[in-house]
Amino acid sequence: MYVHLFYLCRMKRRKFLYATSISLMGASLVSLRELASGPKSSERMPVLFVGHGNPMNAIEKNKYSLAWEQMGKNLPKPKAIVCISAHWETKGTKVTANPHPETIHDFGGFPQALFDAQYPAPGDPELALELGRMVHSAGVQQDLQWGLDHGAWSVLKPMFPLADIPVIQLSLDYTKTPQQHFEFAKELAALRDRGVLVMGSGNIVHNLGRIDWQHPNSGYDWAIEFNDQVKKTILDRNFAQLSNYKSLSKSAELAVPSTEHYLPLLYATALATEKDQLEFFNDDPQMGSLTMTSLKIS
Repeated sequence: MYVHLFYLCRMKRRKFLYATSISLMGASLVSLRELASGPKSSERMPVLFVGHGNPMNAIEKNKYSLAWEQMGKNLPKPKAIVCISAHWETKGTKVTANPHPETIHDFGGFPQALFDAQYPAPGDPELALELGRMVHSAGVQQDLQWGLDHGAWSVLKPMFPLADIPVIQLSLDYTKTPQQHFEFAKELAALRDRGVLVMGSGNIVHNLGRIDWQHPNSGYDWAIEFNDQVKKTILDRNFAQLSNYKSLSKSAELAVPSTEHYLPLLYATALATEKDQLEFFNDDPQMGSLTMTSLKIS
């Protein structure tokens, strides 16, 4: 167990500067304009919320990475992926617009093998531009500095190991309330019918200050209680109530001391319909104050 684990993720991240400008970006692999106006896919794409946990899951064979691997085999192959990761918070909403996003190793204290890991999936600048046009409630800024952080690539590497699907990331605007994030996410709903996989990556329960290193596969009572309340709210299809998470349980402040890992769940559930099936997977607590609980909406 690496004591530093991924708790340097909130450290001051180095900036990634690219010489490429938006005007020089080549033709994208997927155009959202084509997606919006062209024929619908024969199959509506599922939506995922993934509890990503320890970055080592990206390169280790364990129950979590194996579940992601199997998920990738079972899903229809996406035309593109839009990922909302807990590890990219910005003032205002941004979307990655680099055609060749860098693999960001936004952590410390891990073996060199993890820092050597790469996920060279292409970006999609035109999809990023069109996504900005389809959202009306807030402006979306094109960003050339960010790449794929570990909230995205540590999951996608086992799930889609060929790295041949374009990936863009949508940031979390830290000035928005959870309710505003939920309403904003609804504007992405059309992506599902156009072959785009929307994936939120975070953790329902994520309290780094209460980690129990001695019990890696267990959870505190309050963590399990809050996680169960969230799951019940999802199964009751009361998705909007998830944005008022403090009302779900007295344990909310312990389970969600800061919102960045919880908010990606709202982006997934905001896209659920009455006809969708709801399936939990990797439904485990870890180290007392984390849960890996993940959700497939299809």
